[in-house]
Amino acid sequence: MARNPNPQGKGIVPVLQGLQQHWLEPVVMPKQIDQIEMELFTSLFVLQSEFKFNPVPNKSYWMYGTDSGCRLLLVGPDEWHKPYPGHFIGECVLRKDRTWTLMLADVLTRDHTFMAMIDEHRTRLHAAFEQANKIDDLLPAFENSLGYYGRVMAYIVGRSLLTSMQLAGIKGLDYKGAKKMLADFSVKSVSE
Repeated sequence: MARNPNPQGKGIVPVLQGLQQHWLEPVVMPKQIDQIEMELFTSLFVLQSEFKFNPVPNKSYWMYGTDSGCRLLLVGPDEWHKPYPGHFIGECVLRKDRTWTLMLADVLTRDHTFMAMIDEHRTRLHAAFEQANKIDDLLPAFENSLGYYGRVMAYIVGRSLLTSMQLAGIKGLDYKGAKKMLADFSVKSVSE
């Protein structure tokens, strides 16, 4: 019996179709460095979850923590017949520009251990921004550690944020240069 070389059915055609479905140039807006950093952090946090579906914009998804990591599911916490598939972390929404939002569950905002873990991840990303020769180097392209849909979405998030940076005039700059442009823009806006 011959072995199927593509057991998940995810050859080049489905990959290209997935990328084409999420292509989004017209909906991307210019963003300054602080917004880029925040949206990259949130999007990567969400995309590191396990999920086995193709997310669509403006729809809520639900993140749960399990012993093996986080899972993104289509079923909200009020829709489960107990027990949950893990502890509820929050509601995630894919925006039109393919960045993600995450509204943490109220109980987690008071969980000092969880919030310390979030702060540690955010601090590491911020340090990477400060040390990068170009901030665009930190945008995801191919993230091998993610599942199939996570890899597709990470690539699209990277392209979306890169386009936003280009529109804002900060593509190719380092963090200090991008912050200086933000400060110069703020001073110019106040003086007008």
